[in-house]
Amino acid sequence: MSPQEKALALKIPFAKQEPGYLAMVAKTGNLLFTSGHVSDIKGKLGAGLSVDQGRSAARECAVKILNSVWNAHGTLDGLRVVKLLGCVNSTLEFDEQHLVINGCSDLLHEIFGKTGDGYHARSALGFAQIPTNSAVEVEAIFEIKT
Repeated sequence: MSPQEKALALKIPFAKQEPGYLAMVAKTGNLLFTSGHVSDIKGKLGAGLSVDQGRSAARECAVKILNSVWNAHGTLDGLRVVKLLGCVNSTLEFDEQHLVINGCSDLLHEIFGKTGDGYHARSALGFAQIPTNSAVEVEAIFEIKT
């Protein structure tokens, strides 16, 4: 199955986006850079939210990123995941940001392949606060394969 077919089989919702204040995806050459996509899950890891809730929040971000990439590129086919930056709204004591952002990486591995086009570089960082008190924000870089 192609990445687009896998996403549809997983019931990833694709919906047309209206242009906003900033571009959700910017293209330069054969690269797609996404803006940060925030989770609908609110709160702080280490102060009320569990790692599992954080993983769900990161997966939400991946779904939103895929929708934005689909809007910009028209398909998920022919893409390679290059890099993720995962930002986790967390306390100073919380040190499992990498486990939270696995929620995003896992979905991208499922769609693009863990050892193929979904094998990516990643940073997972803790932040004192994220806009709108979202639990997670993720941005991504995709390569358009030629």
